Amino acid sequence: MSAVETQPAPGAAPPARKPARVWKFWGTCLWGVFIFAAMCIGQLVVVGIDVVRSGGSIDLGAIVTSASSGTNIALSVMMGLPAVCLALWIAIRCARQSFADYLALRGTSWTTVLFGIAALIVLVGAWEVIAKLTGHESSPGFMVDVAKSAQAEGTVWLLVLALCVGAPLTEELLARGFLYRGWSETFLRPAGAIVLSALAWAAMHAQYYEPFLFGQVFTIGLLFGYLRYRSHSLWLTVLLHGLNNLAATVQTLLIANGVMSP
Repeated sequence: MSAVETQPAPGAAPPARKPARVWKFWGTCLWGVFIFAAMCIGQLVVVGIDVVRSGGSIDLGAIVTSASSGTNIALSVMMGLPAVCLALWIAIRCARQSFADYLALRGTSWTTVLFGIAALIVLVGAWEVIAKLTGHESSPGFMVDVAKSAQAEGTVWLLVLALCVGAPLTEELLARGFLYRGWSETFLRPAGAIVLSALAWAAMHAQYYEPFLFGQVFTIGLLFGYLRYRSHSLWLTVLLHGLNNLAATVQTLLIANGVMSP
């Protein structure tokens, strides 16, 4: 006996669709962990493939050696982007929202862009002065080693692309995109979301374990969060993040070549 398809009665209202929503505090936290894990997995895939292809023993030493390669670091950063985008798509799809709307992927005015660039220059410049006065290195030593590795392997262009395009996109989509959006609509409000997303972003940079470097990353995160709130645009923070990383990468390459002192 065949099933009979039930048709709505003439004039009847269509079934109500579930309303779109924004993930609140705990939902944002849990999805944030999922998205961060996806990013890590995407990055580790590169190292895993390189270790297997080397044909040697698969141990901690081989993993550390592979992860120290400038080329592999660049490829890992780039592989983190599609992994994060896929995880974000799943989270936002479950919230029944538009990807672009949820993450504020919209433009802003040139005035706001110029204001953001000026503010970033002042903040980074202040940290450079503090570094000189306190004797801290303006560029982390491990990044100089990465730059030298990429130069030896002939992949400086790939490292620049990864640090100035891949990393800003990946990190901003997660921190000022997803985390800020969810937390800003909870008891934290925008101010609390700015602080907490900046802390989360700074924690993602585990390589900057020194308090001085952590403080630098955290304050830049606060500025990016404020600009995200002021402009309602994630593209602005992606742009500023990319410019900041470009300046830092150029500085690191100059130090690696002995043109500048650390």
